[in-house]
Amino acid sequence: MTPVDRSAPPAPGPIRPFDFPPVEALEGPAGLPIRLVRLSRLPVATAYLVIDAGEGALPPERGGLAMLAGDALQGGTRHRPGAELAEAVEALGADLSVHVGWDSAVVSVSALAERLPEAFALLGEMLLEPAFPADEVERIRTQRLATIRQRAMSPSSLAADAFVRFAYAEGSSYARPQHGTAASVAGVDREAVAAYAATHHRPGRGGLVVAGDVDAREMAALAGDVLGDWSGTPPEPAPPDDRPRWRERRVVVVARPGAVQSEIRIGHVGEPRVCDHFFALRVFNTVLGGAFTSRLNLNLRERHGFTYGVRSRFSFRRHRGPWTVGTAVETAVTADAVREAMSEIERLVADGPTDDEVEAARDYIAGVFPLRLETTGQLAARVAEVLIYGLPDDYHATY
Repeated sequence: MTPVDRSAPPAPGPIRPFDFPPVEALEGPAGLPIRLVRLSRLPVATAYLVIDAGEGALPPERGGLAMLAGDALQGGTRHRPGAELAEAVEALGADLSVHVGWDSAVVSVSALAERLPEAFALLGEMLLEPAFPADEVERIRTQRLATIRQRAMSPSSLAADAFVRFAYAEGSSYARPQHGTAASVAGVDREAVAAYAATHHRPGRGGLVVAGDVDAREMAALAGDVLGDWSGTPPEPAPPDDRPRWRERRVVVVARPGAVQSEIRIGHVGEPRVCDHFFALRVFNTVLGGAFTSRLNLNLRERHGFTYGVRSRFSFRRHRGPWTVGTAVETAVTADAVREAMSEIERLVADGPTDDEVEAARDYIAGVFPLRLETTGQLAARVAEVLIYGLPDDYHATY
């Protein structure tokens, strides 16, 4: 037996090739776009039904309504109450969920491939025949209001909400929390939720993404059976006001007496998801604060010990989402931490990153890309981006 040399770490092996699985484009009922990713290595499947019913289209006074309507879908259908719906999903070993973001709502189901027809039928029943029981809507509304009150006591949430409030023009939907405010959620009732769903939960400008061990022809037939009576197009959303509130640099202090830490947010209005320099911005941000080895983290955490971690990120949306630097530091070093963070930002903007930094950031982004595509749910979510943002069909294959 050859002895193992433990005096040095083993050399890295060759980089494994990765190709994004082929995406097949189909047409479902009423022209509904279907994107199917066939994966036969595991007997599971995930379906993502994308609806053009995001929070970004709602004015501040109606903020949170899209999320409440999405949550309330699981409260029951015309054929079974919420508890029976949950039991039916559980009996199939499936997972049925609703997620509402700024740009879309996604109703998804994951199950064993052989159980997908039954699970997808439950998804269709929930979406096309919701009951919106008044007691369930009230329960969800009460929970949301409790969450909003809880956020008001969290320094991190206070900082995040204050940042967008002062970053965007007054009256912009982007200037409020995605889930709404106490004032906008307080007046929501069953009638408001049902009216919103009847108008916005429509297939127009949406699509269906399926990833897993599923045959394309069978999936198209299943979509026709379940969604054949679904029709209509949501109202064309008015673009949110994504102008900045101020053009000049400002410092805003939100007082919280007795706090032993300061939550710091630095940033401004960023760029939309579809822009010519999307990849350049991702690499730039990774160098600055998008990875553990970023300039901001090496400065504020490693060099000065101000924080356990600092990150910067773009929140890409259909319209210009925010770019933010966020961290928490001991109160006594607040000014020093802000000074160091601003110095790193200004230095990188003025001088640009080094070639080594660009190469490391680029390779890191490319390297983690396959790691985030290991499940059918992750794959479906990626392909859904193509429908939500109007990206080219080969976007992920050429990423």
